[in-house]
Amino acid sequence: MNNQKDNKHIKAKKLQEQGVKILDIEKLEIRGHLECGKDVFIETNVIIEGNVYLGDSVTIRSNTIIIDSSINNHTEIKSNSLIRNSIISENCVIGPYSRLRSGTKIANNSQIGTFVEIKKSTIGSGCKINHMAFIGDAILGDDVIIGAGTITCNHDGNDTQQTIIHSGSYIGSNVNLIAPIVIEENAIIGAGSTITENAPKNKLTLSRSKQVTIGNRDKTKSK
Repeated sequence: MNNQKDNKHIKAKKLQEQGVKILDIEKLEIRGHLECGKDVFIETNVIIEGNVYLGDSVTIRSNTIIIDSSINNHTEIKSNSLIRNSIISENCVIGPYSRLRSGTKIANNSQIGTFVEIKKSTIGSGCKINHMAFIGDAILGDDVIIGAGTITCNHDGNDTQQTIIHSGSYIGSNVNLIAPIVIEENAIIGAGSTITENAPKNKLTLSRSKQVTIGNRDKTKSK
């Protein structure tokens, strides 16, 4: 036990000597190899597993787990995030409470919001994926906006299917994209839609049933 603790301190102190700012070396777990650039900042209760690279000026907030991943310059990982086998490019913001699963690649200047899960997807530069979204087996172009609560329905019961969203597209909140599907360039998908067919470029596509009001709810009636 003492040897493990000593090894942990040795690894942490070597990082500090290289200029890494560690908020509390007692609360940093390095269970593999960590390579850091300049001006890296690591908060408390962070776990590093496998081979991890942190570029210049990367910030890792508390209670984050990073496994076999590369996080590049000026990116911030907010608290309580889990990143596994992923590549995150420069100037990105991830989290809090985000989960990036194996095979995820995120290009420069993208933002991944609270409670977002991404699985085996490629995210272009300048994308914004808002809270509570799920993006699985997808390819997103540049400057795509994904509204809160939107999901790619990526499994048909037998196999995973792919969603492709071209650059400049805007996907409203609470949208279901039924894969396989293609959203063409600069398309807009209306909030609350379930989309089952490809959406053309430069047009609004939506799918909603007509709103109706049924019955009379009278709370004054005695039981």
